[in-house]
Amino acid sequence: MRPVRTAFAGALLGTLLLAGCGQTGTTATPATPAPSSSASSSGDAFPVTVKAGNGDVTIAAKPQRIISLSATHTETLFAIGAGPQVIAVDDRSNHPAEAPKTDLSGFKPNVEAIVAQKPDLVVVSDDIDHVVAELGKLNVPVLLEPAATNLDEAYDEITDLGAATGNRAKADEVVAGMKTAMAELAAKAPKADLTYYHELDQTPYAVTSTTFIGQIYGMFGLTNIADKAPDAAGGYPKLSAEFVAQADPDLIFLADVKCCQQSKETLAKRPGWKNLSAITGDQVIELDDDVASRWGPRVVDLARAIGDAVTKAAGR
Repeated sequence: MRPVRTAFAGALLGTLLLAGCGQTGTTATPATPAPSSSASSSGDAFPVTVKAGNGDVTIAAKPQRIISLSATHTETLFAIGAGPQVIAVDDRSNHPAEAPKTDLSGFKPNVEAIVAQKPDLVVVSDDIDHVVAELGKLNVPVLLEPAATNLDEAYDEITDLGAATGNRAKADEVVAGMKTAMAELAAKAPKADLTYYHELDQTPYAVTSTTFIGQIYGMFGLTNIADKAPDAAGGYPKLSAEFVAQADPDLIFLADVKCCQQSKETLAKRPGWKNLSAITGDQVIELDDDVASRWGPRVVDLARAIGDAVTKAAGR
């Protein structure tokens, strides 16, 4: 789902764009026969059926050899207590540090290499090269949880993973904590009439308010300059340097810091940008590329960074 920035940037935009035609909300439900009420509350009863992006997926027993081919889902699995069940993660999964990173790829999945690990559950965010069906032919359960298009979908996917791995209670706890934190961050941020530009890469590709990332900014009442782009490109328009210069956003958020070494200084060297309000007013916010591109539990960290920037800008 991404354009041309780098392999990392390309992966980000690509995944998010593919998500637009993914699931419309998933829920985890007990398989038939239904478990007892005590088992349901503990989240450890199997078999369990999860409604995912690839339909109803029934998992016969608690997985003990999970492979994650999604950096977001790797973060979620460890956050909900399923880390000890994870035997391998893809080459983009870099958080948490203890995740068993391998050379497996979520963007070029190798079915033979995946099966060689003898997984009893594979979690993916994209069905590239029909990996879901190919693994299905080999009787390997696959859970497809596409990039979330809104917060509710992000919460729902965490719940799905909790049910699928026997960690339902911890997943519910994580979701509840996220909801509380997001509400508190939005409530305490000052109400300010501010515009912003979120940069995916230095092409520059941006995001509109219709995207998952754009909706996070919307919680803080910010106005997105990319919403007026002539070609929204599915929510990820490629802007011109002139467009950004004319819009002169109050805040600039960079999600291409680690991948592409972008900063206030590099922005100032772009044609017509050195006098932008965000640059002269020191309102260029360097985000963590990974946090800004994933829809798991660390979305709270992204919201916190945005809230802090709004507070700073409003207090000038």
